[in-house]
Amino acid sequence: MCLLCDLKSPAPETPRPEHVWSARRAFVLAGTAAAAASALPAVAQVNVGEGSTLRKLVPADELENAAGQQYGQMMAEANAKKVLMPDGHPQVQRLRTIARRIIPHSAQWNKRATQWKWEVNLIQSTQINAFCMPGGKIAFYTGILEKLGLTDDETAMIMGHEMAHALREHARSRVRKSNATGIGLSIAAQLLGLGQLGDVAANLGTQLLTLKFSREDETEADLVGLELAARSGYQPRASVSLWQKMAANGGGSGASFLSTHPSGPDRIRELEANVPKVQSLYEQARKG
Repeated sequence: MCLLCDLKSPAPETPRPEHVWSARRAFVLAGTAAAAASALPAVAQVNVGEGSTLRKLVPADELENAAGQQYGQMMAEANAKKVLMPDGHPQVQRLRTIARRIIPHSAQWNKRATQWKWEVNLIQSTQINAFCMPGGKIAFYTGILEKLGLTDDETAMIMGHEMAHALREHARSRVRKSNATGIGLSIAAQLLGLGQLGDVAANLGTQLLTLKFSREDETEADLVGLELAARSGYQPRASVSLWQKMAANGGGSGASFLSTHPSGPDRIRELEANVPKVQSLYEQARKG
């Protein structure tokens, strides 16, 4: 299902190969939405600096391909267990509507995003969790929506945050820094050429979901996600109420999201300080 078709003039449909877990259940955005709300300022309003140069030691296309394969396997398993929510489910449609509004703004943060085949799916689970893998593969668990009672604005903040991890290529940096994969990327490996580095990326498997981002990565994702959501017409103050809910639920069961995205007063204060920077983006988006 290509939801970018609304942004382009109608064209005859061409046959697509059947996906391993059923193309009919996929939410695929072809990544050609370079034109977002042109009336909004092009310059970023939040300051997160340059991305880590370490990410360049891992080939982006290989990592994104590995992520796509792992994501497809996860969705196939969820479908087999009958916990992959169908396209027509109201919460699935809600998530995809939010994604449709945010994705056109992603190219500002990563030009590769215009080529990503974005997917958004919902898995029935009590877990409080959501993620976006490299290449734009997004999944939410019903637990995070239901247990926290998220509004659309708060849901957009989570989606923007997770998309920001992918756009800022935090996984590429963490793969280089981390020994958790048991593979490692040594200086010697760099000398072996792209093929060997590609093999490393392709063998990551589920480690893409278990990489723990640094505090700096989390701050970047908070701020970039805040701006993405604001540019898409979602209330910036929702970022604060979201993390207040997270903090209140910090001791709850199944809070997988909180194991890798710890909440706290510092995080909330940082968001509160940046809300005014993006408020005008939100107001302009609402007018548009």
